[in-house]
This record gives sequence, structure tokens and C-alpha cells, in this order.
Amino acid sequence: MAISPPSDLVLDVVRAADPMEVQAAQAKLKASKAAFAATSLAEAGAGFGAAVDILDTPATKAGLGDAAVSKKVAEMPEEYRKFEASILQTFVNSMLPEDSAEVYGKGSAGEFWKSMMAEQVADEMSKRGGIGIAEQMYSQALARAERGGMVNATTDEHDRTRAMSMVTDFERKVLGVSATEKGEA
Repeated sequence: MAISPPSDLVLDVVRAADPMEVQAAQAKLKASKAAFAATSLAEAGAGFGAAVDILDTPATKAGLGDAAVSKKVAEMPEEYRKFEASILQTFVNSMLPEDSAEVYGKGSAGEFWKSMMAEQVADEMSKRGGIGIAEQMYSQALARAERGGMVNATTDEHDRTRAMSMVTDFERKVLGVSATEKGEA
């Protein structure tokens, strides 16, 4: 029977060690391996930010996306984007795993970190166009503003005259002006 001194020595040491200490050592090795991998990815430019960059297609980077949508997003007030981010945060938070104590921690601190993760993911999603909630709300607000300045095309002259007489009657009641004082007979 052949022996392999380095591996046999290591196995003898492991067999002689306390199983709880072995598990703790293995956990530390796994944690440091994960931390090293995360640090290496971040240094190489392939961390979380790069993972989110998959939303940027070569077409959008080249400016070949829908120009009207891009222009609307650029003109859109920040409040619309933030509102969409808050809605997306609720969705993302509900999609994150429930049994994540190993990742985020236990108790209220773990819930806090989990909600912060959801907030960051939702914010990045909304900055990159989101799912269209902000654009929809902004376009509806623009349409409402445009309609507000235009005369309703479905009314005729009779409707306009009637509306003006109603306004005049209201003014008379509020201000106490009679028809003769206003120059009307």
C-alpha cells in the first residue's frame, strides 16, 4: 500500500480535530473565498454595477434606441422616476428570498439590509428606464396640460354662449353687480 505523506498527514490532523472547529474553519475559508471573489470582480469592473449594466444593450449605448422615449426620460422630472423606484422597491423586496439570514443577517438588522438592497436595485432599474410607470405618468401629465389650454372641439357656439352666461350670472351673485351696471340689458 502506497502512502501520500502530505495528504495522509492532513487527514490525520483533520480526524484528530474537533468537528465543530473543522466546520468553523471551513466556514471561514468559504467566507474569505467569497470575499476574495467579490473583491476581484469589483476590481476587474465586473461587480454589481457591471451586472446591472446588462440592461444597457449595444443599441442603446450607440444611441439607436427609441429617441422619443430617450428624450422624454431626459426631460422627465426626477419625482416621477423616484415614484417608480419606490414602487419597484416593493416589488423587488417581495421577490427577494425570505430565508436570507445568512446573507443579510438576522432580525431587524437583516430586514434593514435586505430593504436597502431592494432600494438600490429598484433605484438602478428606474434610472435605466424602469418598467414604464414614470414615463406613463409623465406622458399623461403632459397630455392633461396640453388639453387644459385647448378649447374643447366638441362644443358648439350655443354651448359656449350658455357657459359664458353661467359665468356672468355667478359673477353677479358673488360680486353683487346688476345687469344694468355691467352694461347689459
